[in-house]
Amino acid sequence: MRFQVQELDGGVTPVDVDIDEVVIGGWTGRDAAAVQHHIEELAAIGVPAPSTTPLFYRVSASLLTQSAFIQTVGDGGSGEVEAVLISTTAGILVAAGSDHTDRKAEAYSIPLSKQLCAKPISTEAWRLEDVLPGWDEIRLESAQERDGRTVEYQNGPLAACRRPEDTVQRYTGDASLPVGTALFLGTIPVIGELKGGDAFAMRLVDPTHDRVIGHAYRIEALPVVS
Repeated sequence: MRFQVQELDGGVTPVDVDIDEVVIGGWTGRDAAAVQHHIEELAAIGVPAPSTTPLFYRVSASLLTQSAFIQTVGDGGSGEVEAVLISTTAGILVAAGSDHTDRKAEAYSIPLSKQLCAKPISTEAWRLEDVLPGWDEIRLESAQERDGRTVEYQNGPLAACRRPEDTVQRYTGDASLPVGTALFLGTIPVIGELKGGDAFAMRLVDPTHDRVIGHAYRIEALPVVS
């Protein structure tokens, strides 16, 4: 997988990495009240509460994609914007990703629901070391296309989620993230109803350096047959 790294001097550096481990961080909110809000948000559609927070879900590395098109079984899925750490031989990068999840399956198995859907990710990335000083000011933003209309879906700062150093420590037990690992750092509550759409757009906005990375993709819902 290739990432185009935006350098602080305005240049772009391509970085290649073989991803062999994809990890979805769940319930990673920094504010306990916000975490509880998300738990209740999902409980409203039948998703059981987690045994502890945060939790880390391993999914197949083959699910990670930079495609602008994914297919799902049925239309019960939805995306959610996240910052994603990508560990490479050139250092740790930050990309914009979507933990697209089958919400119907989530009601009876969160690990299965995450395994059922592709995980779109941006081709653009930043160097973690460049954005750490202003990390909390970076914004997570997403929008959905529903019946030809674009609807704002998420908008909030990364300050709502645990710091990347903390999340890495909680997952690996130390400060390092193995090369070839993609670690999704969690998301923020949606605006309005938790639901899917025909297309999903996501981005990370870095106000400190006045730059943006993002990705958009369309969803084809395959027929459910029995």
